[in-house]
Amino acid sequence: MTVWLVALPRFAAERGGAAVEWLWRVTDPETGATPRLGHQDSSAFADLSLAGPNDTRPSLERAARLLAGRSAGLRDDAGCAWLGLAKAPPLPAPPARWAGGGLMAWHAGGARAFLRTGPIRFRPGHADLLHLDLWDGPLNLLRDGGTGAYNPAAGWWHAHLGGTAGHNTVEFDGADQMPRVSRFLFARWPRTGALPDGAWLRDCRGNRQDRVIRVEGRRWLVEDRLSGPFRQVALRWRLAPAEWRATLDGAESPLARLRITADAPLDCRLEQGWESPGYGVMREAVVLVARCRAPLHRIESEILLPNHPQVE
Repeated sequence: MTVWLVALPRFAAERGGAAVEWLWRVTDPETGATPRLGHQDSSAFADLSLAGPNDTRPSLERAARLLAGRSAGLRDDAGCAWLGLAKAPPLPAPPARWAGGGLMAWHAGGARAFLRTGPIRFRPGHADLLHLDLWDGPLNLLRDGGTGAYNPAAGWWHAHLGGTAGHNTVEFDGADQMPRVSRFLFARWPRTGALPDGAWLRDCRGNRQDRVIRVEGRRWLVEDRLSGPFRQVALRWRLAPAEWRATLDGAESPLARLRITADAPLDCRLEQGWESPGYGVMREAVVLVARCRAPLHRIESEILLPNHPQVE
């Protein structure tokens, strides 16, 4: 079979190379998994390597060779061989800190964190601004709830997974960050901006959240500074499957220990939630929820990963 490759204009090649670099930075090198940000329908277009929809590595490898003249680590990828794509030098390792494509990211101590910063430039599928994904190696420890389905088996799937409560961020007064006007459309998008170590948002009701991330080896700190006319807030951390045990100030399991503190009384509980690990699939999930009433100005979450001195 003959495959014809057409040279792209310079601007298109540069944009394509930037997209490859972004996907390379968010893909787990061991499994090919990526954060479940926004709508995902588990499609696998031209799955030449038969890796399935959950392994991005073959698609990334083909894109890297075609658009960047580089390799994403799959030197013997069957799809590339089928297309006759020559082997190439490796892509550079992701930097310890970077920002782009609506994310801010940190890589440290064998873990990675991705903060959904915005800005929103096109119809948002989820009310997920300032959601934080935390990965310890290939384990998606703090995670997004996923998509569910576009035409779900139960009507509540879409609102639950796409709303603010379906993400690792602060929910003001039980409402989404922006009002929903249809199944796939939100209105009155929040304003957003970057901070030196995080990002901020201000919603249409005047509530503001500043989220700052700090990492010290295997210890991650997430500080949320809050202001506005809100009456109460709920901070959620959606947890990977494990034997989680509630503590007075958070939760712990063999995977990690979470502690939450604030400048006002907190009610921390483990609650049942739901997540969609694949399109059309829904299963129970454990969610750590910290609720607090105003006046409140600061909530701090500490995540201690295994091999940290304070984790047994």
